[in-house]
Amino acid sequence: MADDLKKGLEGVLVAESELSSIDGDAGRLIYRGYSIEDLAERAQFEEVLYLLWYGHLPTEAEYDEFTDAMAAEREVDDAILETVRSLADAGEKPMAALRTATSMLSATEPEGDSDPADFEASLRKGRRITAKMPTVLAAFERFRQGEEPLDPNPELGLAANFLYMFTGEEPDEVAAETFDQALILHADHGLNASTFTSMVIGSTMADVYSALTGGIGALSGSLHGGANQDVMEVLFEIDDSDLDPRDWVEQATDEGRRIPGFGHRVYNVKDPRAKILQQRSAELAETGDSKWYDITTTLEAYLTDEKKLPEKGIAPNVDFYSGSVYYQLGIPIDTYTPIFAMSRAGGWIAHVLEYQRDNRLIRPRARYTGPEDQEFVPLEER
Repeated sequence: MADDLKKGLEGVLVAESELSSIDGDAGRLIYRGYSIEDLAERAQFEEVLYLLWYGHLPTEAEYDEFTDAMAAEREVDDAILETVRSLADAGEKPMAALRTATSMLSATEPEGDSDPADFEASLRKGRRITAKMPTVLAAFERFRQGEEPLDPNPELGLAANFLYMFTGEEPDEVAAETFDQALILHADHGLNASTFTSMVIGSTMADVYSALTGGIGALSGSLHGGANQDVMEVLFEIDDSDLDPRDWVEQATDEGRRIPGFGHRVYNVKDPRAKILQQRSAELAETGDSKWYDITTTLEAYLTDEKKLPEKGIAPNVDFYSGSVYYQLGIPIDTYTPIFAMSRAGGWIAHVLEYQRDNRLIRPRARYTGPEDQEFVPLEER
């Protein structure tokens, strides 16, 4: 029936998209027809951005032009950096600082007065935002560590440059490739909550800065973007306990605790992104501390053993391995969700601009359940 209530819009089709597709039963994710496995293994993050925004993988000449343009737009105005410094000094959370700074970026936008219906101008704006978000986030981390931010290195790709600005050291090849893969894996994922939020804002023909600021706000919620941090906090708890990981998780499940990083609204099998990050975690463990990889794989083996926990559809999602991978790269856990936003911005931009090309204001209805025929009583008589 037309008036059937669909809480959370579950199962409701609201748009058509050429950007990404998820097969939750097969554990398959594609961007514009390319499997996530091929893109993660063979492409760079900038290539994936180009694919999402322009509809095809770039030629070598297009790639060089695109990456040069991205690198040239990484610098952030000093006034914005001073605000970021103030937020760090005030103890603001990284996700909130990123939200504020992203909104502020519009103040220095050279095409600020362009019509949101101007697709090419909006795409250039989106490219600038995507180039500057890593600079903002790295500067925030440097400020709260009592250090001055580092200038972007135009010789490094987006992923490697972020790690350089963030840690103060150029990453080795494994670290740079791992982080680049993580960005690719998080770039898009259908009409998730933050993407849909960005699209709703974009459907009003608001500019791309407004849409992305809204997306960051939606992603900050614990039911969407914060699970990878929750995973790492659980791993810390296990490490601090005197229990074997198997005993710890058995005790936790007996107590009714939900283990973060397991289960997904869409996937009924293991998230394909989790498989890729698990392999990267194993590679990082070979040259560093293997403790976190050992704990995560032990938890996965226990929680997916049907003899112990025969709940259908429980399997690791991308957050289960991204948390430990980021930690192995030396990234503080409260920065995981902002990094998610830094990557997902590419998908938000793509969806907003795709929807605006055949725009219709997104305006659902709610079923009224309040009282009827209330009698108004004047203020002095209440």
